Parts: sequence; structure tokens; C-alpha cells
Amino acid sequence: MADFAVDMRHITKKFPLVLANDDVNFNVLQGQIHALVGENGAGKSTLVNILYGLLQPDRGAIFINGRDVQLSDPGDAIRLGIGMVHQHFMLIAPFTVAENVILGQEPSSGGFVDISRANEIVRELSEQYGLKVDPTSKVETLSVGIEQRIEIIKVLYRGAQILILDEPTAVLTPQEVDELFEIMRSLKDQGKTIIFITHKLQEVMAISDAVTVMRRGKVVGTVAVKDTSRQEIATMMVGRQVLFRVQRTQADPGEVVLSVKNLSALNNKKLPALRGISFAVREKEILGIAGVEGNGQSELVEVLTGLRRAQGGKVELNGQGVTNFNPRMIRERGTCHIPEDRHRRGLVLDFSVAQNMVLGIHYRTPYVRNMLLDVINFGPIRQKAQRLLQEFDIRPPDQENPAGNLSGGNQQKVIVAREFDQNPKLLVAAQPTRGIDVGSIEFIHQRLLQARDDGKAVLLVSADLEEILSLSDRIAVMYEGQMVGILQPAEATEARIGMMMTGGGND
Repeated sequence: MADFAVDMRHITKKFPLVLANDDVNFNVLQGQIHALVGENGAGKSTLVNILYGLLQPDRGAIFINGRDVQLSDPGDAIRLGIGMVHQHFMLIAPFTVAENVILGQEPSSGGFVDISRANEIVRELSEQYGLKVDPTSKVETLSVGIEQRIEIIKVLYRGAQILILDEPTAVLTPQEVDELFEIMRSLKDQGKTIIFITHKLQEVMAISDAVTVMRRGKVVGTVAVKDTSRQEIATMMVGRQVLFRVQRTQADPGEVVLSVKNLSALNNKKLPALRGISFAVREKEILGIAGVEGNGQSELVEVLTGLRRAQGGKVELNGQGVTNFNPRMIRERGTCHIPEDRHRRGLVLDFSVAQNMVLGIHYRTPYVRNMLLDVINFGPIRQKAQRLLQEFDIRPPDQENPAGNLSGGNQQKVIVAREFDQNPKLLVAAQPTRGIDVGSIEFIHQRLLQARDDGKAVLLVSADLEEILSLSDRIAVMYEGQMVGILQPAEATEARIGMMMTGGGND
């Protein structure tokens, strides 16, 4: 037992309608990178929230470095050397890096916060662990990858020897993932223990020493990564064989549904984000857009869905101009949208699952009795929600549950269910499988292909090259706000697309 940094025994935690952790035993050797994987709703987040003191177990015991401990709140966890980097970062954008790191534990001199000392501390931690951040930079000017480094420095500043990284690669570019893995190896080499929660099994194989698999609140097993495979882990997670690449037939494109001509737009800093973009998407076709995030993909999706104004160019749906129409008008003309940020654009977290299921069509009959007065008709809303909960296997299957209570993956499934069910002519899917498990990814991929085969036009924007290559009938690559090329699947390799994504040209 003394070799275990973390030893959780018989952990049980029940919520209304769901047994989140069912007699779970989970232990992690000191100095290891230990992956924790499972389907959305398998109980991973509940388990690590208990370890970090955010939740209290109904039953069970926790030993840290062989010592029986009680974790009443995160303060207890921090004092025991446990730090957690959450999936959604907790930084104050106008503050500097150093100000964010020291917040709550500020070094002082003469009764005042010693910012010079804070900068020095952050610089020392940055150099020690290879985290490469400027302590004086304001967070609002930094990339997502740098923000994650700041979160890691925050827990190291508080003395963490055990780090919980919750979906740390969900919003990172491939290059940033490689950099994060180098940081994780450096932390391990310096004696830290890392619990790594992820849905990306190729990352488990690349970085972890051991992996624990959970399914429906129970631990299915713990294995050494060197003794297993991605397919075996996926089977343990889902309880059946999983296809990492779904089977798709040859596309048979029809009429043009979406036409974009010479489109230009600005980003939030009023700088050019789109520079003369032109392309078309036809019915019975998936056009995939690849690119390193931050090269105009987000702005393109926002212009197409009415969330950002175009500065120039034209957007047409089925031959009709819709440039700078508002989101409701664009939706009324047959466009549905899976947004990349489910919290900001996809859900009202305080609303129930049922209410979220009808967002965007909530003003139509039969969901209102009187369209002028917007008198809500709850019966059809509940019927729709119950049907989609079952069809898309959303857990827990409680339509009155606030959407904010669901796991990230199940929140994503609520959005996907709502948008697919509206029978669009054009489906704009931005990062549709970000942060969800392999079984759900397979399900959504099959739904995207089914939508294509049913005659829909699908625009797929994804930072996941494997997803783009698996689903797309044509692949467009964006770089610095421009289309640098559109490839047929036969000529699209990861190496070629990767070169185009970094400005290397279409050679």
C-alpha cells in the first residue's frame, strides 16, 4: 500500500436516478501517469471530484501515500499535495499569468502583495518544469495551450505531488498536445504522479503507464498500457467491439446547398479572420474543413450561422442569399448548427434537458399553444425529450435534470440529438465529437454519414485529422483565414494535410 500515491477503496456515490460510483476501487502507483477512461457518464468525474474534495462519498475510504485521509473540501486535498486542472479553465482573463497563479496564496512584503516575487516564483516553476510562460503576460492575450500551462503552474505553486488532469487535450492543437506530453513526462521524471482523464485512446497508449477503465459506475479493470491495445481498451469501455473508422459508401453529390463566395470577416479584435473564402457544399456530401485552430474556422462557422457579420462576399442557401441574416432566419431556411463551445453556444445550463431539446424551435407549434403569446405546451416538449433521451442514450435519462448537471459528453449528445432531429438541409458541425467517448464518437459518425445519405449537406469542421479523413468526401484546408486547397480523399494523407495546415502549400 505504501507504494500507492492514491488508494481509493469501495467508493460509492449515488445521485438521484444514477449510481455514479458503485463500490469502486482505484489505486495509482507513485510516479506513474495513470489514465482513467470510460464512456460519458461512467463515473470518472465523480471519482476524481471525490478525490479532490469537491464531493463526499456515501461510502468508502481514501488513502494518500498510505495514510487514511478525510477530504472535506479542495483545501484538504491541496494540503495533502493533490492538485486538479479542470477541463474548463478557471482563469481571470484581465489578470497576468503571475496574478492568476498566486491568487489566494499571495506572497507579501510589508503588508502588500509582492508582484516581483510572484513573477520570480512563476518564472522559476516555468523553467523547472519546461512550461515556458511569461509571468507578466495578460491571460486574455494567450492561446488555450498556454492557459493550460498556467493551470498546471497554479497547482504546482500550491505544492501538488499528485496532479489530476481532466480532459487536458480536449481543446488543444496537435502541436500543443505534443508539448503537453513533454511537460507530463518532465513532471513524471521529477517524481510527480499524474491521473490523466481522456477519451482519446491513442493518447492513452502514447503517454500512460497504466489505465483504469470504468463502465456504468464500476471499474471494469486496470491494465498496464504495454500489455494492451486501443481496441481492447475500447471494448472494455463500451462492452462491445468499436469501429474507429466507420464504413462509408461512395458519395453521390447532388445540387449545391451552400455556396460561399469571396467571404471576408473580422475576428473579435477587429482583425481580418476570413480572407476571400470560396467553396460549395452539395446535398449528399460531407465537406470536411481541416486546420490548426485559430485560422478562421470559428469565424467561418459563426458567419454561416448568423453569429458574426460578414464584411464582404456572399452566402447562399439553395440559391437564395442569406448573407448576414440573423440566426433564427438562417435556421428557418434549413440550417442546423452543432457549435464548438457547448456551454457558450449550445446549451442553457440552468434549463432542463427537455427545455434544451427544443431550443431554436421553442417558438413553433406544437411547443407553444399560442404563437403570439408564447404559451408553452409542455406535453409535446416532454414527449420529444423522452424520445431523444432513449434514441441518443443520454445519461441519466432524466428530462427534468438541468443540463449543467450532465457530464460534458452527455451535454454534447443533447445538442447533437436536438440538431439532428430538426431534419436540416444543411448541417454545420463544429468539433461535434470533442470531449466524448469512443462509443459516442462512433454513434455520431454514423449519424453524420446517415444524414449525408439521406440527402443532407454536411459541413464538418474538426481539429481531429482522423475524424476528417474518416468522414469527408472532400477535404478543405484553412490557413490564416484562407482556403489553401481542397482535396479528394484519395489524395489526402495526414502528412499532406498537415503540411497545408501549417502553410506549407498544396504540394
